[in-house]
Formats: sequence, C-alpha cells, structure tokens
Amino acid sequence: MKEKRVSVFFMLMGILFCICLVASNLLETKVLQLGPVSLTAGFMVFPISYILNDCIAEVWGYRKARLIIWMGFLMNFFVVGLGLLAVALPAAPYWAENEPHFNFVFGLAPRMAFASFTAFLVGSFLNAYVMSKMKLASQGKHFSLRAIASTLVGEGADSLIFFPLAFWGLMPFSEVVKLMAIQVVAKTLYEIIALPLTIRVVKKVKQIEGVDVYDENVSYKIWKIKDL
Repeated sequence: MKEKRVSVFFMLMGILFCICLVASNLLETKVLQLGPVSLTAGFMVFPISYILNDCIAEVWGYRKARLIIWMGFLMNFFVVGLGLLAVALPAAPYWAENEPHFNFVFGLAPRMAFASFTAFLVGSFLNAYVMSKMKLASQGKHFSLRAIASTLVGEGADSLIFFPLAFWGLMPFSEVVKLMAIQVVAKTLYEIIALPLTIRVVKKVKQIEGVDVYDENVSYKIWKIKDL
C-alpha cells in the first residue's frame, strides 16, 4: 500500500492561509483613514492570503489550491459561527459594559458574513484559475506577471462583490466605489512589493519539495475537492 504523506510546507502554508482569512474577517469591521485614503483594516493581512494562494497554485497546482480554499472557507465559517454563539450566550453582570464592543467585533452581521464568504470564494478561485491557466500558456515562465495578473483579477472580483454587498445603503455610493477602487489598487501594489519575497519562497519550496505541477487535463470545477 502506497504511503500517503503530507508536505510540511504545504501544511504550513495552508494553516497560515486559514489564519489570514479568519484575521481579515475580524479586521474588516474597522475602516481606517490613512490621510485621504480609506481602507478596511483587513487590508493589512488579506493580500497575504492571495500571495499564499499564488504559491500553492504555482507549486502544487490548482487541485491543491482548491482544497486549501475550501478549508479556509470552512475554518472562517467555523470561527464566525463560534463568534455568533458567544454573542448569543448571556454575559456575566460585571461584563455588561464590555458587551457592545465584543458584539461589534464578533457579532458579524449575516449580511457581512455572506458578503465576505461569497467574495472570498469567487476571488480565491479566480486567482488560482488565472495562475493555473497562465502557467500552462507560458510553459512555466513569467511567474511575476502571472502573480500580478491573478491577484488583480482575484482582488478585483473580491472587492466588486464584497463592498456592494456589505456596505450598500450604509455609506454613500461614492464612498463604496472609492473603497473598491482603492482596495484593488492597494492590494495589487502590495503583491508587487512582496514579489521578490514571493519568488524566493516559490523557488525554495520547489527546490526542497521537488514539485512543480502543471495543471494538464485538470477539472476546474470548484466542488471536486476529492480530485487531488
């Protein structure tokens, strides 16, 4: 019987990917004002998940990226569920003055949760899909271009879905559009700035793992999780 082993690097990247998603969901509840620019606090960590997505799709292929994306979705859903349960449970009398603050952070409104989960799934799968298809088309060349293009597509779809669903009616339409545009540009710039590190990590992981998957004859159906 063939021994099944889990790559340590794949496992670590998968864990970090899930942590980034959970953290970004909590941080999205705050909008930052940096000079004339407004950004959600999730900006600090969310692009890291796209960089990890790029690394996983580049080294292990779309099948493994699909698995990690669904795991991130489920872990995010699990944490949100626990947060809503904690909010619903009665607070101790001496905790009463802290309750509104706790509820604001962990009592993610169904609308916000739906917007976040939908945007994440669409954006992440588009990111992995673009990386996979461009790698095949370029025969593994031009990683930098693939990383930037996939992030631009993924982040663009993510922002176009998340902000209207989450903030429509809660803030002026012009501010929603501004937030969308700023997030896409800022996160893509984040990817570009991080490219030297991303390239080194990808090269090192490929060297250590002895793996460089090309997604030939792969099914891109997002629900085929067992197809590894």
